[in-house]
Amino acid sequence: MTTDPLSDALAVADARCVFSGGFTAGGDWSVRLRGRDKLKINAVVRGSCLLVTEDDGEVLRIEAGDVVVTDGRRSYVLCSDPGLGPVRSADVTVDPGSRMAQLGDGDDFVAVSGHIDLSRDSGDLLRSALPPLLRLRASADEAPVLSWLVGQLLAEMTAHRAGADFAADQLAQLVLVQVLRVCLDGTPGLPAGWLRGLADDGLAPALRLLHADPGRPWQLEELARAAAMSRTTFAVRFKAAVGVPPLTYLLNWRMTLAARALREGGTPVGTLAQQVGYTSESAFSNAFKRTTGVAPRRYRDAARAGDAGADSVVPAATR
Repeated sequence: MTTDPLSDALAVADARCVFSGGFTAGGDWSVRLRGRDKLKINAVVRGSCLLVTEDDGEVLRIEAGDVVVTDGRRSYVLCSDPGLGPVRSADVTVDPGSRMAQLGDGDDFVAVSGHIDLSRDSGDLLRSALPPLLRLRASADEAPVLSWLVGQLLAEMTAHRAGADFAADQLAQLVLVQVLRVCLDGTPGLPAGWLRGLADDGLAPALRLLHADPGRPWQLEELARAAAMSRTTFAVRFKAAVGVPPLTYLLNWRMTLAARALREGGTPVGTLAQQVGYTSESAFSNAFKRTTGVAPRRYRDAARAGDAGADSVVPAATR
C-alpha cells in the first residue's frame, strides 16, 4: 500500500463517480431526486435554489459553487419554492445530446448531477465515512478547484467535442477526489471513521504509517509517538475520531485488504497471511473468519462463483 490512506480507500472501494446529466431551471420549479442507494452528487454551477429533505423537512439554500452529497437512502427536493409540488426526476425530459433537462421557464439556475457507484465498495468505506447529507460550501479553501472541475465537466457534457465522454469520466473521478479533500479541510459533521481521522492533523501521521505497512506488528507506543501524543491521549483521541481503537482499525484494514486480494487474485492463503501480518495461515484464517464470518477459502470460492453475498461480509476498515 501507500502512505496515502485516501488513495488506498478509493482503490479498495474501487469507487466510480459518474455524472449522468444535469438541468437548467428558472421561474417556478421543483423536482424530487433519489440516489437509489448510491451516493448522489449535485453541484450548482449558476444561481441558487432550496434543498428540502423529505424525511425531516430540513431546508437548505445552496448556491453557485456549492456541492451537495447525499447517501441515496432518502429522497429530497430541489426547488425554487418549497411550497411547490415536485415532479419526479424520472418524468423530466432530458436532451439526449447534452444530457441536460429544462425545469420551469428560464436559465437562472444550472446544476450538474451524478452519483458514486458503490457496487464494488464491499466494505462500504465511502458511505460510512460521510454523513447522510453533506453540503460543501463554495467558500471552503479547496472549493475553487472543485468549482473549476464542475465547470469543465459541464462544458464536456454540452459541447459535443470528440472524446467528451472519456474526458467527462476522468473529470468525474477528480470531482470525487476533490469532494473528499474538501472534507479533509475541516468539514463539520463527519461521522467517526477513517475520513474524520485523516482530517485530524494529529492522527493523520499514525494513519499513514498503518497504511504504508499494514503487515508490520505495530505497537500502540509507536503510533502514539508518530502522533506526538502520550499512549492514553492518542488512544482516546483515535477512538473518538475513527470509531475504533488503533489496533482494531489495523485489524479491520488488514481484513479489508485480504478480502480484496481473495476476490481479485489467486494469491495462496498462506502467502496472503504473511502479507497482512500473520505468521501462520491458521492464525490469519481464524482472524478472517472471526471478523467476516466466513473462512478465506470459502470467501474466495463464493466471490469466484459470483455470489453477491460474499461482498457483504467484509467489514469497513473503520468499524
